[in-house]
Amino acid sequence: MKIIDVAMLYEYGIKERGYSYEYYNMYSSLKNIYKEVYLFDYFSLFQEKGKEVMNRELIAYIKKEKPDLVIFNLYRDEFISEVLDEIKKYAITLCYFWDDQWRINFTKFCAPHFSYITTPDFNGFRKWRERGYNNVIYSPFGCNHFLYKKKNLPKKYDISFVGGYHPYREWILKKLKKAGVNVFKVGAGWEKGFVSYEEIINIFNQSKINLNISNSHSWDLRYLLSSPRAIKAALSLLRGGEEPKNREQIKTRHFEICGCGGFQLSYYVEGIEHCYEIGKEIAIYLDIDDLIEKIKYYLRHDEERERIANAGYRRVLTEHTYEKRFREIINQIGL
Repeated sequence: MKIIDVAMLYEYGIKERGYSYEYYNMYSSLKNIYKEVYLFDYFSLFQEKGKEVMNRELIAYIKKEKPDLVIFNLYRDEFISEVLDEIKKYAITLCYFWDDQWRINFTKFCAPHFSYITTPDFNGFRKWRERGYNNVIYSPFGCNHFLYKKKNLPKKYDISFVGGYHPYREWILKKLKKAGVNVFKVGAGWEKGFVSYEEIINIFNQSKINLNISNSHSWDLRYLLSSPRAIKAALSLLRGGEEPKNREQIKTRHFEICGCGGFQLSYYVEGIEHCYEIGKEIAIYLDIDDLIEKIKYYLRHDEERERIANAGYRRVLTEHTYEKRFREIINQIGL
């Protein structure tokens, strides 16, 4: 079977930021499973030659290679609808919708132009069917277990957070610091900034507690009153406009941390209880007060913390690897 993965080679097309999420997780996983997998770096071509040329070169490449399956990872409106419709004549097409819980208008517009679409939303299959779409496959984020691994490294950090800056995350971390909880943090917008995938994996392995903090908007009154910026963000959601990220999601971080054998303390999101047994494979906090209490509890209870981390690790390897996700999809579409 021949597969073409239409995806960004570099993170948001910026070479200096290293390879993209799609490259490290989807393309690399597929390469470890199937013999003939090729990456079409559409975004670099889009940046260099523009939309029209990129679309022409894509369809010419597909006609030449004659793949069985073409997988798309959309960003914005880089693809021409007529070209996507034309590609379906030559191969089965599958588009990953990672953010269909909040990018509703964008995904609804794109969905008819692919043979199949995916949703990571536990309720997404029902929602898409209610909209009249029958080409949807439930496939949540996962873990590339060929990359994210348990290394059994000594614990270097009590508490860590890996993720980009967001005002709500900053508020959370400031509240933790005020409560005497210091968090080692890395990611875009923080002082330390970007780190490599290898370093991220090491941090997950070296941390007693790995925090998973939402970057969706919070309606916690204490946060809203913490700064003019928080109030402004809330008002912008009420006004509408371009589709705002105002819904919680089960994200790839939920699986990457546990896939490295790390103990995870995460925000609650609907459906997480179908991925893990809460309290036995992952720990969940409900608000800032609960987070502070649970951090202090799990720092005092090493054996329980390690037991949960090991159980979460086993659950990921059993059920939540991208290898398992891809094999299920390939089976569903009849290849």
